[in-house]
Amino acid sequence: MTNATMIEILLVDDDQGDIDLTLEVLELSKIKLNINTVKDGVECMEYLRKHGKYENAITPDLIFLDLNMPRKDGRVTLQEIKDDPELKRTPVVILTTSDADKDIVGTYTSGANCYVKKPVGLDEFQKVVQTVENFWFTVVKLPTKI
Repeated sequence: MTNATMIEILLVDDDQGDIDLTLEVLELSKIKLNINTVKDGVECMEYLRKHGKYENAITPDLIFLDLNMPRKDGRVTLQEIKDDPELKRTPVVILTTSDADKDIVGTYTSGANCYVKKPVGLDEFQKVVQTVENFWFTVVKLPTKI
């Protein structure tokens, strides 16, 4: 992917503070990013399947997925994404506060492409998001959309 290409990101998180912080860091990027946000797994799947108010949604190149959300959590959402033949190639980065071994093992078993624990401090959070951004948008070759 070149810097001239717009990279589509779907950020799935119910914590508005974390959303704002992630957006703030990503907006400083030199890479052209279009970031959409949804608040839980139900909205995520509606977005990805282009249902209801998301009928014109752009398929993301990468999904940042929190685990602990209301209605449908990230674990169930990840499994649905990876079980869907139309969605399973989309890389999913777990971005969560959990550092429980069962979550780490479970999400990798379900097909997560990366697991990142959200740090508590602002500076550390910025560093982590910038590192993830650099890796996924300059080092990794993302799959093309069908």
